[in-house]
Amino acid sequence: MSKEALEATRKHKKSEHGPDRGEIRRNAKESTRIEDEWRLDGEAAKKKGNKEGKDTGKTYSYIDELVRLQFELIKLQEWVLKKGLKVVVIFEGRDAAGKGGVIKRITEGLNPRVCRIVALATPTERERGQWYFQRYIANLPAKGEIVLLDRSWYNRAGVERVMGFCTEDEYNEFLRACPLFEDMLIRSGIVLVKYWFSVNDEEQERRFKERIANPIKRWKLSPMDLKSREHWVEYSRAKDVMQKHTDTDISPWYVINADNKKKARLNCISHLLTTIPYEELPPAKIVLAPRQHDVTYVRPPKESQRWVPELY
Repeated sequence: MSKEALEATRKHKKSEHGPDRGEIRRNAKESTRIEDEWRLDGEAAKKKGNKEGKDTGKTYSYIDELVRLQFELIKLQEWVLKKGLKVVVIFEGRDAAGKGGVIKRITEGLNPRVCRIVALATPTERERGQWYFQRYIANLPAKGEIVLLDRSWYNRAGVERVMGFCTEDEYNEFLRACPLFEDMLIRSGIVLVKYWFSVNDEEQERRFKERIANPIKRWKLSPMDLKSREHWVEYSRAKDVMQKHTDTDISPWYVINADNKKKARLNCISHLLTTIPYEELPPAKIVLAPRQHDVTYVRPPKESQRWVPELY
């Protein structure tokens, strides 16, 4: 990179009119610290960890606790794979409540072939003509899989209800059928866990404003999110009705105080680990085979390949 380009970058960072990069830096530092913990202090984190968690008070370190919980998630993943469990975790809540952040922290150290995220887009015209639950069924887990639903079939009781995207009959039918549908899933062997992330009005507004200023997060702020601010009370009423009909003994709602993102992440992961009894399995022994030797192989000259310029 030329001196002129570097100088232009510095000036852009210092510009009062440029984007607020404080949150970007904090997120980058957090990710780096987590990676360092995994790389340098992983064994220590595993040894001090336990499924019940510690008596936190105000003495715990967020990064230390997060890494400890992530190691427990690895143990849970191996147990799910070994026992052929089918796990579905639903994440619902207000816009900007922190659902994506906790999902990211859960999946950080897991195998994407075992634990996958499902975030469905707006239904197509064909999907609108299907049985409402049909497109979600196609994304349910097979044996040995964990599916994290970043929003779910509860769209019908939330955004579709408030914004008028479904009829009154469709809405009432959902409230009647949903407990039966979930009961059927659970009786078929699926472990279903449902989380509602609760965030207060002032904190949601602060996060919306931060997303507007943060180019990395601006994509999260959809026109529908902005519209939801105008229907805050209607969403609250819809949530209350939804939970009244679908918070059952066999499929309960677990509500997480999400006003503090970091605490919400730790509380959610810690609770998730208690919903599925698991044991630590001995790791499989992996033997690294010797590298193949072939004296006849000749590597092509570097000049014959398109190498990426080393600017850094």
